[in-house]
Amino acid sequence: MTARLFITGASSGIGRAVALAYAADGASLFLLGRDQTRLDASADACRAAGAADVATAVADVRDRDAMARLVESANETRPIDILVANAGVATGLSPGQVLETPEAVRAMMAINVNGVFNTVEPAITAMCARGAGHIAIVGSMAGVRSLPYSPAYCAAKASVHMWADCLRGRLAAHGVRVSLIVPGFVETPMAARTKSWQPGAMSDQQAARIIKRGLERRRPVIAFPQYMYYAMRFFTLLPSGLVDGVMRRFHVEVPETSEREAS
Repeated sequence: MTARLFITGASSGIGRAVALAYAADGASLFLLGRDQTRLDASADACRAAGAADVATAVADVRDRDAMARLVESANETRPIDILVANAGVATGLSPGQVLETPEAVRAMMAINVNGVFNTVEPAITAMCARGAGHIAIVGSMAGVRSLPYSPAYCAAKASVHMWADCLRGRLAAHGVRVSLIVPGFVETPMAARTKSWQPGAMSDQQAARIIKRGLERRRPVIAFPQYMYYAMRFFTLLPSGLVDGVMRRFHVEVPETSEREAS
């Protein structure tokens, strides 16, 4: 039987590419996004690629109750085999800027951290009950070692990295697998907004192939490109002042997210 996937942030970028990669295998897909037009386009592309069936829902991952209902609804149709918590936004600092806008920071944290919790938590009980299921959480190289031009984004990704590691150890005894996905630079609309040197940049289709292969091989960490991942881990072993000084030499502009904390 082909896999049943639940994917957030499926209207563009990595989420859409992963959906298309599994669609080619005839997978059953439940796709979430916030833009109806782009989400419909993703769904149509997945149907054309060979998906067995495609359901969609416009949803905001910050809405805990709505996410719980959607996960429950998806499971009622057919148990979720692979849940991909992918939705996220980036924010950061431009040269000369010292402090990130507090409202933007809190909105980003609500999406990138609470949104992951809201997506994954409702699936855990059902997966544990049947002793099967795979949870994939999308992190970032920014969660491996701090970057001075994107402090809040690094904090958000470090948080979900740690949470994924904890879940993996806890849920293994219940037959539920957890994979942490750690992408480097992927050519997505979000990455296109960042002005910087982007070593190892790859297309979202290439990233999706790596993710799919890693999930099929049940890898606990799916990091790419691997040389960047190991370099970032090595940087954590070096004196902080040395690495910070090198990082400051790079010209990087990370646009501030348009999201704002709800009043």
